[in-house]
Order: sequence, then structure tokens, then C-alpha cells
Amino acid sequence: MDHSEAASERKYYIGEHSLTAKRIEPGLHIVSTPIGNLQDITIRALETLAACDLIACEDTRVTGVLLQRYGIRTQMMTYHEHNAHRQLPKILEALGAGRAVALVSDAGTPLISDPGFRLVGDVVEHGHKVVPIPGASAMLSGLVGAGLPSDTILFAGFLPNKTHGRKKRLEELRDIPATLVFYESPHRVGASLVDMTEILGKRKAAVARELTKRFETFQRGTLAELSDFYSGDRPKGEIVILVSPPEEQELTEVDADELLLEALKEMPVSAAAKKVSKATGVDRKTIYTRAMELKNAETAEEPESD
Repeated sequence: MDHSEAASERKYYIGEHSLTAKRIEPGLHIVSTPIGNLQDITIRALETLAACDLIACEDTRVTGVLLQRYGIRTQMMTYHEHNAHRQLPKILEALGAGRAVALVSDAGTPLISDPGFRLVGDVVEHGHKVVPIPGASAMLSGLVGAGLPSDTILFAGFLPNKTHGRKKRLEELRDIPATLVFYESPHRVGASLVDMTEILGKRKAAVARELTKRFETFQRGTLAELSDFYSGDRPKGEIVILVSPPEEQELTEVDADELLLEALKEMPVSAAAKKVSKATGVDRKTIYTRAMELKNAETAEEPESD
């Protein structure tokens, strides 16, 4: 298909209405696509997909369903983690020739928990423009429906597959004062909730499933309640798990001193400071200084031997 032929086909359809897409500037256009309901595509996304010269997608069969729904005939090419080394030169060549390339994932916003950021980095390095076309996102859809604090969030993507790695990652995230957002596969959701209950403790949470689709569900409760609910169950569909921030706990000097005195009975000052710092969230240096004061005071009070 030559450039003039492609230009004549820059159309898209909404219902029975045929619309002509305006020419767009050269560059890499990052286009968000629906996560389930095909009506969640934006008009700007449709215009971009119809007007661009090439669409780079994970799977042409998946993207083809969307394009067929809206009567878009733009040429497609596959671009994913396993063929990036072969396809990147083709994309850069197209951009170098002044063409507009759209990047889409199978669903949602590209680069959110996928390796597309490497392509964007290469495109920027070669001096080409990057244009974001916002739209559907499972992370944001889950967040606004969960009923959890949304002023500060941390998107943690997928947790490690194995229990040891998963617990280690949860330990790293435990004390972050933000609502945590995870993606999870259906067959691991139960195990992940068990580990979250153990590591993150008694917190409110929500499991969002099949967002924007016919069987969309939100299951809300504490992590322990959700762990029980999904015990032995392997729900179908895409999963988003959201966990509320840790509760702020006021720690008095007396509380800290009590913890330190107990720890100092069993271990050296450095180890005791590390243990109490981890338990309380107080800076380790501050705890160490206080531990030394308590240790010195204890030594000073010991009676002199005859």
C-alpha cells in the first residue's frame, strides 16, 4: 500500500457515521485502548489509529478486532518483548521517514506494566516526538471503584511468582504511606492475598475483576476477609488488587524505650536498634542514639563490686 492509497483510507466509523481522520504529525503516538468494553475508546484515539501510517501492536488479532469494529484499515505490525530487537529498526525507519506510528497494547494504556518504555526511550534518543493519547487503564478504573484513599498511590505492577520473592517485595512496600495497586493473574490471587495478610497486616483492600466487562465485580473487605473469600478459588479474568495505606500509629518515647530495653536484653545495641527501628518505623540512627543512652544509663546504675 503506497502513501497516497493509505491517505484515501483514513476513515473510521462510529455506528453508521463515516468520519475522515485529519492528518497527524509525525512521531510515536502512544494510544490507550479499551480494557474490555470496546466503547471505551476515545474519539481522539480513533482518529489517531485511522490517521497514522502504521500501528505497532502486541497481537494483530486482538488489535484487529478493535480496528474492524470502527472500520479502520491502517497497516499493523507486531511489536512485543520477544521481537523488539527485530521490529525496532523498522519503527525507527518509519519515524525517520516522517511517518506517524501508533503504539498500542492488547488492552489499556501502553507502558503500564509492560516493556514499551524501552521503545519510547529509543525513539526519544533518536530525536523523534512522542505523543500520549490517554484513555482506559485497569489501574485507574480499579482505584476509583475500590473506595480506598486515592490521594497518594503506588502502582507496584505484578508481584513475583514465587512465595519467597513475593514476601520480600511486600516487605519493601509495607511501610509506604500510600494505597498499593497490584496486577495479579487469576491463579495466583489467593496465594498473593495470603502473603499480603501476613506481611501487610490488618488493612482494608479490594479485588477488582473483569473491569468494564459484563461480569465486572468489586470484592471489598480486609485482607484477611478477602484471603478467606478467594481461598481455593481461581477467579476468571484480569485482576487488580488494591490495599489501603498502613494506619499511622503514634509511638511515645516510653513505648520505644520499652521495646529497646527488651531488645537489649537479648542482643547488642546495633541489632536492637535495627529491630526496633523496623518495628516502629522510626529512623534507625535516632533509635541507635537512644539505645546507647539507655545502655549507658543502665551501666551507670550497676552497683560497684567490692
